[in-house]
Amino acid sequence: MPPRLARPSEVPGLAARRIAADVLDGVLHKHRTLDDQLDGAAAHPGLKTLADRDRALMRKLVATILRRLGTLGHLLSRLLDRGIPTDAPRAQSALLIGAAQILWMDVPDHAAVDLSVRLVQSDRRAAKYAGLVNAVLRRCAREGPSLVDDVKSEILDIPPWLHKRWIAHYGEATARAMALALAHEPSLDITVKSDAAQWASRLHGESLPTGTVRTLLQGSVTNLPGFAEGEWWVQDAAAALPARLFGDIKGKTIVDFCAAPGGKTAQLALAGARVIGTPWAPSTVSWWMRLAPPPARSAVIRMSPGFGRRPISPR
Repeated sequence: MPPRLARPSEVPGLAARRIAADVLDGVLHKHRTLDDQLDGAAAHPGLKTLADRDRALMRKLVATILRRLGTLGHLLSRLLDRGIPTDAPRAQSALLIGAAQILWMDVPDHAAVDLSVRLVQSDRRAAKYAGLVNAVLRRCAREGPSLVDDVKSEILDIPPWLHKRWIAHYGEATARAMALALAHEPSLDITVKSDAAQWASRLHGESLPTGTVRTLLQGSVTNLPGFAEGEWWVQDAAAALPARLFGDIKGKTIVDFCAAPGGKTAQLALAGARVIGTPWAPSTVSWWMRLAPPPARSAVIRMSPGFGRRPISPR
């Protein structure tokens, strides 16, 4: 019986990268969706053990890799003489994680290389590729930026069939702009109870003309200043417009159909309206009361699950 491999001593950040590798394996080799692995009953059990900072790092790692998967595949094909090892999925995940950190994340090159090597060392099938991972990622740190720059004008991260369909529907210029936009972390739009300029400053963002605050801060939303206190909630800038178009609604009774997740409901309540919230299904009421912005929970006068679901018969 072969001797058991000793697990490398745990170092800061290794657990987050190990879980990121597990999630990537699930997406790329087991056809599991990313959402299923991050939330709900089927979520990765190790997520509960991560500190908020490490959980945010893990999510950013996975998102960056999946957004840049085509570019990363091209890069590794240039750096590997014989291609990515097929008999050890963890070796592929370690290479992707290391390269993504070197090229697009604020992680020192030596840390990205070291932690990726530790990942393969802790996997029985991938351990034999520790030297390969080390050499490829060191070469990536030297040559990777120029290799990526050489193909920046190419659309590598969108499936060809999808890009072709976009061109047919939107034209080549728009399709190209869409593909390039998907390579970047989207901004976070929030609606604030008051003083948008002050919250824009605290969250290192900007106040849009419509009153929405837009920030590029990344990580767990629940850890940002003001979220737990209900001073603001996540709401797309476009989604925040309808409630603002009503004008003065103080004292009026408004029925908010499909009142989930509660952003518009909160806006209406803060403007002084008496709101009747109507989630689409009875099962969403408890979820809504738990997750809706505090201004919505405190001001809504009734939750009527399923109200309005049945079509009204013409007279």
